[in-house]
Amino acid sequence: MAATAFPPRFARLVPIRSSLTTWPNPAAKSRLLSLIADQDRGLKTQRDPSTLSSIIKAIDDVAALGRGMTTTDDSLSATWRLLWTTEKEQLFIVEKAPIFGTEAGDVLQVIDVGAKSLNNVITFPPHGAFLVRAGIEVVSKQRINFKFTSAALRSKDWEIPVPPFGQGWFDTVYLDEEIRVVKDIRGDYLIVERAPYNWEE
Repeated sequence: MAATAFPPRFARLVPIRSSLTTWPNPAAKSRLLSLIADQDRGLKTQRDPSTLSSIIKAIDDVAALGRGMTTTDDSLSATWRLLWTTEKEQLFIVEKAPIFGTEAGDVLQVIDVGAKSLNNVITFPPHGAFLVRAGIEVVSKQRINFKFTSAALRSKDWEIPVPPFGQGWFDTVYLDEEIRVVKDIRGDYLIVERAPYNWEE
């Protein structure tokens, strides 16, 4: 049975240049984006330890570019779209979505530093999403503390609440006009690009 869920609403559409192809990147960033380009958001990497090792090395090289950078100011506020991750929970949902008669679309992280909010969103086009909300606190130039506050599977016509759980921190070790690179409390990695739209509930 096909799952029904709500379509994310877009505050406005904005043009974007693909971070995988068009931005004049420093060598370390170019190498990182090249390594993850064919990894299906990290699903293929789970079965390829050699590629994972190469990507982590490239992340470390990019993090060196961001050393000393402030990445927890207003430049962090955006709708970020997943390019690659090692987070098993997200990858599990992306991989298993067809079992429920649907397919995962954009995987988003929506951050508003001023409002101290973070939404993790997995969309299920054309009408659905799984949403996890969190409050955040800036604790250093690159570190954000977070605590999940609520979660829901939502559709156009209904919403099923899910008990939220968990808290921790993540470091944005590199950020520019296109991408953001993150390491978190569990040792997971996240690479996201600025989405071509702003997501809002």
